Amino acid sequence: MANQASTSVRRALISVSDKSGIVEFGRALTSRGIELLSTGGTFRLLKDNNVPVTEVSDYTGFPEMMDGRVKTLHPKIHGGILGRRGTDDAVMGEHGINPIDMVVVNLYPFESTVANPDCDLASAIENIDIGGPTMVRAAAKNHNDVAVLVNASDYSRVLKELDDNDGELSHNTRFDLAVKAFEHTAGYDGAIANYLGGRTADNNNADFPRTFNSQYVKVQDMRYGENPHQRAAFYAER
Repeated sequence: MANQASTSVRRALISVSDKSGIVEFGRALTSRGIELLSTGGTFRLLKDNNVPVTEVSDYTGFPEMMDGRVKTLHPKIHGGILGRRGTDDAVMGEHGINPIDMVVVNLYPFESTVANPDCDLASAIENIDIGGPTMVRAAAKNHNDVAVLVNASDYSRVLKELDDNDGELSHNTRFDLAVKAFEHTAGYDGAIANYLGGRTADNNNADFPRTFNSQYVKVQDMRYGENPHQRAAFYAER
């Protein structure tokens, strides 16, 4: 059964490619007593700006490796995100896994990378994010207990709700953020499939892609559909 109650946020994991507003957001979280975990460039940016933060590799006891390809793929991270509060507490405690209540992640800029005319297949592949989507999907799946933020436009909204609700986020907010997260990863994977499906293995353009993925966003509700008794809405391509 879904947890319809508000949940407290005590620990957040932050790992962002687009770092807009992240220092201010991280500082705001710590000022509210929330512990921060972070990786790579995000960790260094927060630390350089005197935001209290723990590096993920220090928490897991396992170093980043393979030029950053493996950073967050660890049971202490994904167990903390996926652990069901009240159900998995014992096994989490047995393995030293702390619950992670908020995940703040945005992904490698794949679409802007492949939009560059000089981008080759190898460069495109290096910009396929693995750890980011994995954390986003895990947090969105466990939105009963975890909030996931994939867009900086939600930072102020979340902070306001934390302030208005004694450090807690409502189920409605967590659900809405989870939907945004799955929309985000669906669009991301669609862009990768579009690009690779339009290439050949020897890095040439294919005549036609194998598939074509697109997302449409609701712009507004309509007064009625094709007939007056029908409901309708207008959508535009993202």
